[in-house]
Amino acid sequence: MAINTSRKNLSILIHTLGWVMLCVVLMLLSPLSWRMGEIDLPVEYWWKQVFLVISLIAIFYANQFLIVPRILLKSKTYIYLFLVLGGGVLFYYTVVTFEQLIQYPLRMHETFNPDRPFDPGRRWIYGDMFQAMLYLVSIGLSTSLALVQKWQNDEEHRQELEKQRIKTELSYLKAQINPHFFFNTLNNIYSLTNLDIKKAQEALLKLSRMMRYVLYENQKETTLLSKEVDFIRDYIELMKMRLTDKVKLHIQLDEPTDNHTISPMLLLPFLENCFKHGISSQAESSIHVKLEIMGKTVFFETRNHIFPVNTESPEAKEHGIGLVNTQRRLSLLYPGKHRLKFGKSDDNQEYYVNLTLNLE
Repeated sequence: MAINTSRKNLSILIHTLGWVMLCVVLMLLSPLSWRMGEIDLPVEYWWKQVFLVISLIAIFYANQFLIVPRILLKSKTYIYLFLVLGGGVLFYYTVVTFEQLIQYPLRMHETFNPDRPFDPGRRWIYGDMFQAMLYLVSIGLSTSLALVQKWQNDEEHRQELEKQRIKTELSYLKAQINPHFFFNTLNNIYSLTNLDIKKAQEALLKLSRMMRYVLYENQKETTLLSKEVDFIRDYIELMKMRLTDKVKLHIQLDEPTDNHTISPMLLLPFLENCFKHGISSQAESSIHVKLEIMGKTVFFETRNHIFPVNTESPEAKEHGIGLVNTQRRLSLLYPGKHRLKFGKSDDNQEYYVNLTLNLE
């Protein structure tokens, strides 16, 4: 609202200055070229100049707000050209009629050529050419201004639509991440109920704390980086409860010291991927999670062994929704401020994720 008001005030100021400059040209510069110190111009001259200014103002705004939007911008180019030419003719005869009404030609002849007879049918060709030029300049400037404003309005509308599209898409992506997270975590707790009821109860308590984060923080556009790191710690602790001694965890998480903010649950899909594919009940495995904070830059890295997912598990029906959504969220929220690399190692034994994120 403040930006629109400021832009409107600036537009009014520019228009006012433009018309003041026109008045200076018609009221001061032209008379000065006629040696005003030696010649007293008749009052009819000033009446005509005022009439010209009022007429040009009317032509300017009629063309800008009526003719261009309703004719030219509706692709009626030939009709517009006809109206411009017709308007020029009408402008010329209106000025001539006004001059005759106030006896402008007679008074100007008496001022500049008092010793010569007056010919009422004779016109000053240079004066008519100057008035025609004023008409064309008024039409040209108002047409250009109307087209520029149309382009600006279209661009603002396009940007607003793009913002709404991105906002809708981000909401959709978040809505997909939440069920994905619920499914994986509840599936882990379900497996614990068959092994250790106490651990399952502890897991439910941790899950409830994490759900508060999901319900409240995930509704915001950003959250404190410290809260996101705490959420990651809770998630890892929850995953530990179902791991065997065959899985080695290597976790390094820096503690945020500044009030940096990040999009909530942005890093979760990478962790989910580690625990989904990097665990085996039979073979030795390891999971590496590293988060470093250097100023306003976050370095996040994960590495895990690759094991096939149980084909009977509901997770086997998923097709990397979390990673795809996160990649899309990064492109929308941090364009030009992130670098993401992920894939398999050369020997196809490990899967890695490297994310560099600038929180400025």
